[in-house]
Amino acid sequence: MNVSKSLSIMVTAASLLALSVPFVHAAKQTDSRIESSAKNSYVFKTYLKTDDIKVQAKNGAVVLTGTVTESYHKSLAEDTVAGLPGVTNVDNRLETKGAPPTANSDAWLRDKVKITLSFHRSVSGLATEVDVKDGIVTLRGVASSQAQKELTTEYTKDVEGVKDVINEMTVGKHAKTKRTIGEKIDDSSITAQVKSTLLYHRSTSAIHTTVKTKRGVVTLDGKAKSVTEKDLATKIANDVNGVTKVINRMTIE
Repeated sequence: MNVSKSLSIMVTAASLLALSVPFVHAAKQTDSRIESSAKNSYVFKTYLKTDDIKVQAKNGAVVLTGTVTESYHKSLAEDTVAGLPGVTNVDNRLETKGAPPTANSDAWLRDKVKITLSFHRSVSGLATEVDVKDGIVTLRGVASSQAQKELTTEYTKDVEGVKDVINEMTVGKHAKTKRTIGEKIDDSSITAQVKSTLLYHRSTSAIHTTVKTKRGVVTLDGKAKSVTEKDLATKIANDVNGVTKVINRMTIE
């Protein structure tokens, strides 16, 4: 190989290396932003704050490791991270600390009710005590109004597995209130909450839908079995923390 050809190869290699450096740097910045955004998201800071979750991103591929206190926290964390800009896929390796409640047990049902109430803006999961015996749910605590008390009953009755609801909540001025529609919650957290909410409500659990959020505006795509089912999906999604508007593009089967 002559000297000029060797020099040409060296120059080409150096040029390619120089071109690749900005891309590598950009990828590292994206990965760092993904990890930071996940940890600072509304879902992680509100619902997953007591969990031990590690978020590692490499070229947009995220691996979740660690332990969570509730089994549903696994999917909630995954849905939140999956909605972050730059994420290409999520490998969920999270494990639940301790044995999860047996499916269809009273403890399992209690968790589902607490989850459902927590994600809704118009009721107060924090101020609502939930007890379950033989599938019958008893609600206690303080509601800010009669309308909120009635809505709490309505949402609880719509949780799959609930046989009946006894609402012993009192109505008072000092009830804890949820975030208002104008407060800022990140889009990925909104998407994760909407997905979970639609899943846990009996009326919408079987709906095949995709959820996308941009600046608080939620777009629902997929299929519903009826106009009523489609309207319920809109109503339920519209009451999720942080949602400012719902655009429902679902088609009727």
